[in-house]
Amino acid sequence: MLRLAPAGSRAIVDMSYARHFLDFQGSDIPRAMQKLVVTRLSPNFREAVTLRGDCPVPLPGDGDLLVRNRFVGVNASDINYSAGRYDPSVKTPFDIGFEGVGEVVALGLSASARYAVGQAVAYMAPGSFAEYTVLPASAAAPVASLQPQYVTLPVSATTAYISLKELGGLSEGTKVLVTAAAGGTGQFAVQLAKKAGCHVIGTCSSDEKSAFLKSIGCDRPINYTTEPVSTVLKQEYPKGVDVVYESVGGAMFDLAVDALAIKGRLIVIGFVSGYQTPTGLSPVKAGTLPAKLLKKSASVRGFFLNHSLSKYQAAMDHLLKMYAGGDLVCKVDLGDRSAEGRFIGLESVFRAVDYMYMGKNTGKIVVELSRSVSSKL
Repeated sequence: MLRLAPAGSRAIVDMSYARHFLDFQGSDIPRAMQKLVVTRLSPNFREAVTLRGDCPVPLPGDGDLLVRNRFVGVNASDINYSAGRYDPSVKTPFDIGFEGVGEVVALGLSASARYAVGQAVAYMAPGSFAEYTVLPASAAAPVASLQPQYVTLPVSATTAYISLKELGGLSEGTKVLVTAAAGGTGQFAVQLAKKAGCHVIGTCSSDEKSAFLKSIGCDRPINYTTEPVSTVLKQEYPKGVDVVYESVGGAMFDLAVDALAIKGRLIVIGFVSGYQTPTGLSPVKAGTLPAKLLKKSASVRGFFLNHSLSKYQAAMDHLLKMYAGGDLVCKVDLGDRSAEGRFIGLESVFRAVDYMYMGKNTGKIVVELSRSVSSKL
């Protein structure tokens, strides 16, 4: 419920509800903010997205939180979103970014039953590439503090947790191949498979990433720049692998199909090698796929997180407990080793996307937004 304000000033919340809101009047919440906006549909992020600097800070509705973002996550699928691939009917301009960690600075009456101003939250909701984001309270999870590690959980970790639990059929001794294993979601597939008693093989692109994979329990890291993955799998795993957690696509998908054991299960959570192309796809040997699957009684299953939202909250709760208990490594890459240094500010999201597609990151790419002088977190 809002009270109309004089022209040129900020609308404030009706003061009869003051205890449930941070009053905008006299607060440090500005009237305008920066955010990234998709202004042209394209898989080229720099062409598709514009940084706008005079956007109104949104007001939370009854069940909403207004979050001042401190850290936001970069995903390979951001360019699918900027290309309009998830919803062909979408019209520009629209907001972008899937997840963030920040501080609640205002909230609706219903939302105040679970949250309070000043609380730190992690969330998955569209429009995170902004200084402030409004989101349903149901899309958030309380976290202990404003740490970048929490950004790894809402999309990357939950994707690994739910897909492997629902589709992996993991048990003691299961042989699991994780492609792009040192990336944002691969790191969690490795750790969760190990905790299920599996033997884990992980592909990566450098000795540094290989060392990271060993540190989180990967039994056989494969640096594909120095060892052909297909040769290693044929020589060391002649009976094949039981599960593949696959996010690369193209030639790696074909290789993974060939590496499946009898009754093997290939879980497709993405195909990043094709996202920058006009079609968003990398060519695969689809013509021979039915015969290969039949010969091994094998299967290929797709997994898209939005189709498993009924299991999402339980997954987040479990992962948060694992992290709090020291049972989960949440590796983040803030760009410290990139050519221009750490990813700070919304303008650096462009660099962060480039960095990801050059395969430079170890762990989840996270962009830091400026700390508020009034923040207590």
